[in-house]
Amino acid sequence: FSVQTEEDYIPYPSVHEVLGRSSPFPLILLPQFGGYWIEGTNHEPKDPPEADQPPCPTSHVKLETNSTAKIYRKNFMGKEHFNYYTMDAALGHLVFSMKYDVIGDQEHLRLMLRTKIKTYHDVIPISCLTEFPNVVQMAKLVCEEVNVDRFYPVLYPKASRLIVTFDEHVISNNFKFGVIYQRFAQTSEEELFGNMEESPAFVEFLEFLGRKIELHDFKGFRGGLDVTHGQTGTESIYTSFHNKEIMFHVSTKLPYTEGDSQQLQRKRHIGNDIVAIVFQEENTPFVPDMIQSNFLHAYVVVQVENACTDNVIYKVGSKLLPLLTFKSPFRFSDSFFLYYFFLINAEYACYKAEKFAKLEERTRSALLETLYEELHINSQSMMGLGGDEDKLENGGAGGGGGGGFFESFKRGGVWLSRRGATAGAVMLCA
Repeated sequence: FSVQTEEDYIPYPSVHEVLGRSSPFPLILLPQFGGYWIEGTNHEPKDPPEADQPPCPTSHVKLETNSTAKIYRKNFMGKEHFNYYTMDAALGHLVFSMKYDVIGDQEHLRLMLRTKIKTYHDVIPISCLTEFPNVVQMAKLVCEEVNVDRFYPVLYPKASRLIVTFDEHVISNNFKFGVIYQRFAQTSEEELFGNMEESPAFVEFLEFLGRKIELHDFKGFRGGLDVTHGQTGTESIYTSFHNKEIMFHVSTKLPYTEGDSQQLQRKRHIGNDIVAIVFQEENTPFVPDMIQSNFLHAYVVVQVENACTDNVIYKVGSKLLPLLTFKSPFRFSDSFFLYYFFLINAEYACYKAEKFAKLEERTRSALLETLYEELHINSQSMMGLGGDEDKLENGGAGGGGGGGFFESFKRGGVWLSRRGATAGAVMLCA
């Protein structure tokens, strides 16, 4: 096995070669030397759904979620259970929770073990065990690699608040996506970010995408936009659904700077998003390497037909993930909820890119270490074994129930669990 270089690839046609041919042009071209793939290439119009059978997004798609993030809140918090902590030479810091459950007429042990890599969870019938296990044996039931002599009991009354904060640090209800306006034959980043005017077709699409809001004093999720001094423009596009908020960074609504060919005021927002929509008013190809960014690596290309009519149609992808399928193209009357799912799932899929996964692992490890230290010091303090200077409850690292480090980390955006630079090996687009 050898690593390929650019010289080893057979180049794809350049965008200029394709534009030199006769139309129609593809929505998307792969970069000449690869690094991306395309999802969704079938854009033949389909019959609209029957009037008595409106499309129901939730029946077609499933929103990607972290399956273990809410287990502690749902099954442990506010109920009798026990928490423990220890240090494993190989696995590092461990925080363990156990609860006695009666499910139906059977006794069970509900077990959760948090490691720097992942959280293990299992529900085990006691009848399957030859004897009632001790805590170390319980931990081994969910993770055989555990190799410790003992766990230490957590004796801090506010421990559950700290534990649930750690478990749910991966959950985000706020998302930001870029929206880039591409005119016919525009092939460079400078041209894309240099568009100043919004055509009627683009305005219509933005109305479809969400509602126009005034940024000044806006109280919802702002997605990094300035709502006080107007330094990021005066308006934007925003929507909310399923208790989630989405702010769109629209290229034409971000400030335009005369004399700046790169339009850094625009790029610093869209270039730091993970997923971007590219709107094409005419049949013209988009190439992902038109935009240089360490963050952007998923593009949803939308091309309009019959704009500003009762029969407006948008060509988009036909499939992204096994859990998410939808038809293409879609009509203005179709619910856009389906495509909010699509955008969010695209971002979740991008989190699995190698570089981002490493960042998330480091973030999780740091948070778990802090959780371990808070549980240890506050448990020691409860027994009168630690001095006041070691107690983290007030003014320290956040032992006071989700404050301190955790709150500072979350206020900072938990960007390693929601954002992150990734390799350019993932492209989910159409």
